[in-house]
Formats: sequence, C-alpha cells, structure tokens
Amino acid sequence: MGAGLAESYAAAGNRLLLVGRDAGRLAAVADRCRAAGATVELGVFDVKEAEPLGTWLRERDAATPFDIVIPAAGISAGTGPDGTPEGLANAAGQVRTNLIGAMNVVEPLLPAMIARGAGQVVLISSTAALRGLAYSPGYSASKAGVRAYGEGLRALLAPRGIAVTVVVPGFFDTPMTDRWHGPTPFMVGLDRMVRAIRAGVDRRRARVTFPRLLALGQQATDLMPAFLGDRIMRGFRFHIDPAS
Repeated sequence: MGAGLAESYAAAGNRLLLVGRDAGRLAAVADRCRAAGATVELGVFDVKEAEPLGTWLRERDAATPFDIVIPAAGISAGTGPDGTPEGLANAAGQVRTNLIGAMNVVEPLLPAMIARGAGQVVLISSTAALRGLAYSPGYSASKAGVRAYGEGLRALLAPRGIAVTVVVPGFFDTPMTDRWHGPTPFMVGLDRMVRAIRAGVDRRRARVTFPRLLALGQQATDLMPAFLGDRIMRGFRFHIDPAS
C-alpha cells in the first residue's frame, strides 16, 4: 500500500519523503518515484521508534511543510491453522506498528499543521475494524484503533483547517495478502485500490471505503445480536502464514 501510494504521487514538481525500515526496498521505491520525476528523500526508521522518527519528521517539515501525511506501515498476524491464539507478542506487535506507529508519524507534525491552518492526514484502517475477525483479533484491534483515532482527529482538526481522511480498505493484492489462507471476498488489485484511495484523498473526503459491499457486510454483522455475529465470524475461517 505505501509503495503504491508513493508511486501514485510521483510526478515532476512533487517532493516525497518516504519512510521504511527496509533500506533496500525503500531505495527501490525511491528509484521508481525519481524516474517519474519526483524529488525523493528517504528515512530508514521503524515506525515504532517514536523519538528519532518524530525528530526527523519535524526537521523535514520545518524545512518544507508537508501537504499530506500518510502513515501506511502495517503488519498482520493471526491464529494458527488449528485456532491457536496469536499470543501476546503477535497481538501487541500489531498494535504497536499499526496503531502506535501511525500516531508516531502524525502527532509530531500536528502542532505545525495547526499553526499553519493547513494540511491533510490520511489514516489507513481496514474493514477488519468494523467487526473483529475471529482468527485475527490483534489485527482487528489495531485497525479499529486507527479508525477511531482518525475519526476523532477529523472532528478535532477540521475547524483548524486540517483535513483527515480515514481509509477503510478491503482485500487487495499484495505480498501481505499472499500470506492469507482463506476467503478474500471482493478482492481487487493494488492499482485499483490505490486509485480509489487517491480519488478520495484528492477530494479531501472524510472517509474512503472500498470495496463498499465488504464493508457493508462487516457493518451488518456488527449490528446483529452478538451470538449470531460471532457464529458468522467463526465461519469465516482463515489463517495467516508468519511473516518472513
């Protein structure tokens, strides 16, 4: 997702600051963005490293203010094939990267954005945020937190001239999805997902939900009596290979 969005913004006259923990993969994305005409600067950080990342972001923003900030780092885990619980390390690790990592990117930049009265924050949630998945509770929790965080920020920051877009994507074709063993209803290609997100971000929409049918199914399950929703979620069985 992060690489796809970076390349979608790569064009002459655009300045991109790309952050990732894998220097080699980050450099490959940067090369493609530069080939498209963008000016690119790299920061090799893990989004869990709040202090060094925050310092670097504030310094770059002071030099050239950010127009759009998109924390897109994400990891996934889940139960074993036999339903064995994720364990604390996997469950908490997803929250630290997916939720706290997003906060580590956004919060250092908010004071300057508020002072300018301008900017846009884009937060990547998931349809898993709409109703917890039985076989991936840690991931569901992390993305529900991102969604709530973004909704709260939008209400807070809109009067101050800052737009917040909360993205709720379903399944899309990436290496992370390749580790998923189970149903992937309404799955789309990465390019199509990126186009849908860009269209909403460019319009400064409050929410971008795509594909909508999957989200409606999740929301309907959430509105059902809990015992019935739980039964449906148990039937939506899958497991996720460990990250390599």
